Amino acid sequence: MTDASPRLPEGPIAYLTGQYPRATDTFVQREVFGLRDLGVEVLTCSIRRTGPAHHVGPEQEAEARSTFCVLAAAADPITSLRAHGCALFGAPKRYLSAFILAVRTRQAGLKGFLLQMAYFAEAVVLAHYLAQKGVRHLHNHIAQASCTVAMLMSAVSGIPYSFTLHGPYVFFETERWRLDEKIARAAFVACISHFCRSQGMLFSEPVHWPRMHIVHCGIDPDLYDCPGSKALGKRLLFVGRLAAAKGLPVLLKAFSQVHLHHPDATLTLVGDGHDRAAIEAQSRELGLETAVIFTGYLSQADVAEKLAEADIFVLPSFAEGLPVVLMEALASRMPVVATRIAGVGELIEDGISGVLVPPGDADTLAEQIKTLLAAPETWAQMGVAGRERVVADFDIRSECRHLASLMAVYQACADTKAHSS
Repeated sequence: MTDASPRLPEGPIAYLTGQYPRATDTFVQREVFGLRDLGVEVLTCSIRRTGPAHHVGPEQEAEARSTFCVLAAAADPITSLRAHGCALFGAPKRYLSAFILAVRTRQAGLKGFLLQMAYFAEAVVLAHYLAQKGVRHLHNHIAQASCTVAMLMSAVSGIPYSFTLHGPYVFFETERWRLDEKIARAAFVACISHFCRSQGMLFSEPVHWPRMHIVHCGIDPDLYDCPGSKALGKRLLFVGRLAAAKGLPVLLKAFSQVHLHHPDATLTLVGDGHDRAAIEAQSRELGLETAVIFTGYLSQADVAEKLAEADIFVLPSFAEGLPVVLMEALASRMPVVATRIAGVGELIEDGISGVLVPPGDADTLAEQIKTLLAAPETWAQMGVAGRERVVADFDIRSECRHLASLMAVYQACADTKAHSS
């Protein structure tokens, strides 16, 4: 969308995720800020509070202070009783209907039932808070537990909800998370890639497909513009969760092969996660302790600095949606090596803006990295192509305009339907 004055939703809207702000989910924060820059009033809500490790900059600290924590509110007996009382006596049919929906869409077993009752309790508290704030629409990121709360909140309150469908993990357990029901009840679904939309179509009825739209997670390309004045070297960079699912054991194995031919090469791993200790141990076992650098979580500004310093970006994941960090790397004018999975091919053109390799294949990954290291003259060409791709299709400003317009259109449709009934 290129409209400089997009149609905006009326009244405040709210954003919900399982944890906000979170160091690994900066794309949500960018979207919130982008909508606010357009003039949309956005309140942020989080099921759980995030710890200090995720507050890596002043923006995250400020967002953490102003974000409504659903679990904390639901744990307060007075707040919870007031919310349930208002919902039950204010709209008893809706309350009962939402409760039945919660029971009908629960996971199997006693644990599943108890979890669903907790989600229902959280949904009622969230609905009460949003009603007090005059919220007209709730948008949720990640289609799992927080989206269940969003769906039940909408059923108990009548406040419409939408959600951004990322994948990949919800696609592994679509029945558990009742993706079909969430799509059917949502005002609309924002899909981060065509691959993602196809998976949503696979698990929903065709009647709902027209309400599934492509809305990319985006970045501000201007923050990552590195014109190429740095000295070329052999600095590899990874940014993300330190988890086996990100392919890090494969990356370390591949880098050990690269290091034999390029002993001056380094690999910087930016991020943290539950597998960090195992990954650090593997690097020591491979004799790479001086060549592999662990930084922990960094602020967005510090990540941009690391991207400016690096020569090649590597993301060997087994499962992804459409990684924002790849957009950041491409916008930084550097070649990338990534696995050919999910929607990654919609962002990276193999051989043009980067290199795509099979997931889990350490030998091919190593060979492609060595090939790039031996041909630095191609880096500038790949950098130009990659940046052009991001500027054209993944600018957060245009994506937020698109999202705001969708919210406004579906809000108007809901208003028209309500007035005619």
